Amino acid sequence: QLPLVESGGGWVQPGESLRLSCAASGSIFSIYPMGWYRQAPGKQRELVAYISLDGSTDYIDSVKDRFTISRDNAKNTMYLQMNSLKPEDTAVYYCNDAIQVYGLGPLPQHWGQGTQVTVSS
Repeated sequence: QLPLVESGGGWVQPGESLRLSCAASGSIFSIYPMGWYRQAPGKQRELVAYISLDGSTDYIDSVKDRFTISRDNAKNTMYLQMNSLKPEDTAVYYCNDAIQVYGLGPLPQHWGQGTQVTVSS
């Protein structure tokens, strides 16, 4: 089993868009609720979006109208579409399970390298 691998980050100007991808080695997206996390400079890592086993989603308020989490189980890939990006979205973005949302386990303890998103003019 290989770790999750994030990609798709980069530098964009405010108002632009990015789509992040999270690749897995197996069909974990049909087994666990999954989420996108981010850690901004000087801030703690936070869960910004998650998707349940039935496909329902939720977001923190600051991204609710701008970000969309989705998955393609057949491709073992999860996505985060980020529109209307703001400087405060600047962070390293990670994917991982989100089982803690349902009280099924602890917060993730093992993280990949993440992908850097920088929003500035």
